This record gives sequence, C-alpha cells and structure tokens, in this order.
Amino acid sequence: MPDMSITGISSMATRQVLADLADAYTLRTGQRVAIKSVGGVAALRCVEDGKVFDIVVLASNALDKLAHAGRIDNASRVSLARSGVSVAVKAGARHPSIQSEADVRQAVLVARSIGYSTGPSGAHLMRVFERWGILNDVASRIVQAPPGVAVGTLIARSEVELGFQQTSELIGLDGIDVLGPLPAEIQALTVFQGAICTNARFPERARELLAFMSAPEADEVKRSHGMEPVR
Repeated sequence: MPDMSITGISSMATRQVLADLADAYTLRTGQRVAIKSVGGVAALRCVEDGKVFDIVVLASNALDKLAHAGRIDNASRVSLARSGVSVAVKAGARHPSIQSEADVRQAVLVARSIGYSTGPSGAHLMRVFERWGILNDVASRIVQAPPGVAVGTLIARSEVELGFQQTSELIGLDGIDVLGPLPAEIQALTVFQGAICTNARFPERARELLAFMSAPEADEVKRSHGMEPVR
C-alpha cells in the first residue's frame, strides 16, 4: 500500500514546533505527516535539487530563492512563526549580563569560545561582530556548529563557552542555561514560512496542513517553543 503521508522538509529552527503541530494534525484528522528537519542550507538544496516533498518550511528569504527557481507555489506561502536569537552558556556556569548591547559585546570579548550556527542567526552575529569592529579579534575563538547540530549541544559538551542561536533551538536543551534573548538593539527576527512544493504529491492535503499550522489555535504551541505567531 502506497505511503499517503504528507511529507515536508524544514530547517532545524522549526523542528520541534513542526513535530508538535504535525502530531496535533494527525490526532485531529488521522492524516499522517512526516517532516524531515535538517540544516537550513541542506534543506534549501534538497528542494532546489528537485527532491519530492509536499511542503517546505524555511526562513522567508530562503523561500524567495525557491520561488525564483520555480520550486514552490509562491501563492501558497504562509507565515508560520517569528523567532529571535538567544544566548546560552553551560548549565551551572557563570551568567554574564546580556541586558544591553555593550554587555553582550563585553561577554563576547571575554569568552574563551563563541558558538554560532550556519543559519540566519549566525549570519546576523557575524554582521554584528563586524559592526563592532571585533571580528578579527575573536575570529580564532569562533566555532561554527556543523549543519544540523545545535549550538546548545556544543555548549553542553563544553566545546563552546558562549553560544548564540534561534531561541527555539536552545529552549529545552539539556546541559545549558539560556540567558535570554539578545537586547533589542542587536536582535534579529527571522520569519519562517511554509509553502507547497511544485512537485508535491498531495498539494491539496498540504494546503490544509499549512492552514492548520498557521491558524490561531496553533499559536500556543509556537510560543511554548520560544517562537511568536505571525499573521
């Protein structure tokens, strides 16, 4: 019997929230959903290469690229959640202040190692370091997490002292203390969107799933994972 599951691919930032929403959708409708979460660059490449998925969930700028390449139905795009960047240290370690931009800059300057991701939060962090004029000074202490590996995992293993990543990827991770979000002056908010792939097997089912995931009843699940709903 053929597999009738709705399939999808996403970046790691939305892995847990999509898993919870998929479970809720299956419980309500009986429709199975299988979403693969990998590094954002890898997810983008998979869809660009024509691998078959019903939906893709990525940062909005990544979906722009897929729309330009004709890999998604641009009219099907829906905004699902907005996520900011948070800071974390190993559980039980000293908590540096991150209340202001100056505090974060000082914490970075004194940290033995600084972790960041290959995703939007990492790109933003490098721009901030460059604007501060410290990129060359800290370059030897910067550790980029491999695609699909959470920065928090490196912190928990004591491979990184101070880490930055999407809040949703840090919340609930064992072995770390989340200090909180970056202050407003240097915060970066990423909007994650979903869309139907042009080679989708079940486009109508996919449309119904995206409608469920973007409905107000899904808001609490998103907030529980450190993300904000987007309308």
